[in-house]
Amino acid sequence: MNFDFKNWVDNLLINGLNINPDEIFVLRTTILFALLIVFCLFIGWFGKKILNSIIPKLTLKTKTLWDDIIFNKKVLNAVSHLLPAILFNFYTPLIFSDFPFIIPFLIGITNIFIILVAVEIFNSLLNSATEILLQIEKFKDKPLNSFNQLGKIFIYSIAAILIISILINKSPLYLLSGLGAMAAILLLIFKDSILGFVASIQLSGNNMVRVGDWVTVPKYGADGDVIEINLTTIKVQNFDKTITTIPTYAFISDSFINWRGMEESEGRRIKRALNIKIDSIEFCSNEMLENFEKYQLISDYIHKKQDEINTYNVKNTINKQELINGRHLTNIGVFRVYIEAYLKNNPNINNKMICMVRQLKPTEYGVPIEIYAFGKNKEWVKYEEDMADIFDHLFAATKNFHLEIYERPSGGDFKLKQ
Repeated sequence: MNFDFKNWVDNLLINGLNINPDEIFVLRTTILFALLIVFCLFIGWFGKKILNSIIPKLTLKTKTLWDDIIFNKKVLNAVSHLLPAILFNFYTPLIFSDFPFIIPFLIGITNIFIILVAVEIFNSLLNSATEILLQIEKFKDKPLNSFNQLGKIFIYSIAAILIISILINKSPLYLLSGLGAMAAILLLIFKDSILGFVASIQLSGNNMVRVGDWVTVPKYGADGDVIEINLTTIKVQNFDKTITTIPTYAFISDSFINWRGMEESEGRRIKRALNIKIDSIEFCSNEMLENFEKYQLISDYIHKKQDEINTYNVKNTINKQELINGRHLTNIGVFRVYIEAYLKNNPNINNKMICMVRQLKPTEYGVPIEIYAFGKNKEWVKYEEDMADIFDHLFAATKNFHLEIYERPSGGDFKLKQ
């Protein structure tokens, strides 16, 4: 479109339609502006068709997946809007040369449109980059969504400055020079985003929490797997399938439990006690020891220990008529050895890790005999089954050692028997 074309339109209107030459510029400008709009719409439609028909076919021929993700339909449609806007911006001053006061307004609207399209393109590229990185193994557990959102905030901020500068007809540097005075307001508005970003950096840098980790956050009632980490929040899917949304900064300012160490180790800890009634604890009689010798797991221990005790008692001329004299085995001590032998022979216990049975401080609930070991099965359901099998056996075995499990009396225990 040039000056000759405008003269041609003028001649056509004057000679063909007998328009007054003094009024010709209004009609000519209207016709040219309408033609420009139609031309821009056609270019936009044609560009969208070409891009959406050629680019996807080219990306499908490549072996890589990243080009399919980057050149998605949303990006191609946004790019197809740029050329009409650029054409409109270029030809508007020529068409409205007779109305110079309208030119800044139309160019400003077009520039704002171009900025918005550019924002859409950059956002799509950020989303595509995030999607590509999430498919790489070493980035799957990183807080990429936080960086994605931070990038979008940066893009929106630049776009907002450019749009405002267009609306007030001032240089962007003019607005940037005044940001110092607005810093307090901006910090207040973006407080959560800033704290969340700082927390995301710390969480990622220190490898404190990753997507897929099992975490427990008592303050927020969260107990489950991390499914998303973004700039301001971390989503935890609890084991009852509810979702708890926690501020990202809370993982820095408050305490939480990350079970990743257990999941990456060779076993899951079993730490539970049996409470033995104190009045059921006694020295082992000969009859009891004869029965204990029949238990395969501790028969060798009984023989060896008895020989050791008998040697000691004879050497020190101990009066064996009273069991309190000298050394003697107790039923709770033998039971503790039996539990250790039972755990070491249990295929579900990892004996490469700590495995012990210890007696804790007596309480009003009896003497706690605590098992501290690690099960091979870390999966929740199987872990609970293995632990239940162990304690089912031990609860039943206590009677064989003349021991009783403490349990708080209920109302039925105080009823008079008929």
